[in-house]
Amino acid sequence: MGKLTKKQKEARALIDSSKLYSLTEAAALVKEITKSNFDASVDLAVRLGVDPRKANQMVRGVVSLPHGTGKDVRVLALVTPDKEAEAKEAGADYVGLDEYLDKIKSGWTDVDVIITMPAVMGKLGPLGRVLGPRGLMPNPKTGTVTMDVAKAVTEVKSGKIDFKVDKAGNVHAAIAKVSFEADKIADNAKELLDTLNRMKPAAAKGVYMKSVHISSTMSPSIPLDPKAI
Repeated sequence: MGKLTKKQKEARALIDSSKLYSLTEAAALVKEITKSNFDASVDLAVRLGVDPRKANQMVRGVVSLPHGTGKDVRVLALVTPDKEAEAKEAGADYVGLDEYLDKIKSGWTDVDVIITMPAVMGKLGPLGRVLGPRGLMPNPKTGTVTMDVAKAVTEVKSGKIDFKVDKAGNVHAAIAKVSFEADKIADNAKELLDTLNRMKPAAAKGVYMKSVHISSTMSPSIPLDPKAI
């Protein structure tokens, strides 16, 4: 591990390592300990008591954050010509089909979310090796494969995010920007945590929410009290 910078030492000194913070306290503290000269993202990391290798313990879903993420999400709508107008009107950054499929085949993936229609999914199958590792493959479970393209685009642009537990049982998500007011950071975090609680698999035994930490892009993490949550 490299030497800590002066700012990192100052940030760590503000965190009581023997304490588990409330969501309200942590939301205010993450703003205080972030000293970056850019608007850093605020991230939530949750360790769940599940075994993701078992299908009946997989935790995956979507959540609409009440205050958005603060990020300008670039959306590609892969749609047939009859859906292009509504996708553009809803705010999609790129709209089309074959020309963008060709660009993706050539390695272009300069977007954050791809929204498409059920009839188009067959054309996306061969691109799984490109889109899958980047988390860009549309999926009906996350609302990115739908006939209501306009609604899907609007939701993504206004703060809808998807999450999935990783192999180690962790869920990571960017939920806000440091420039947000502390209560808005707390609101967004609570919305994700409430959603995770509602999605607890029936097959999961023991403690479900084992640990929760909040941090910004370059700050140390702040431990939250899972029992309070």
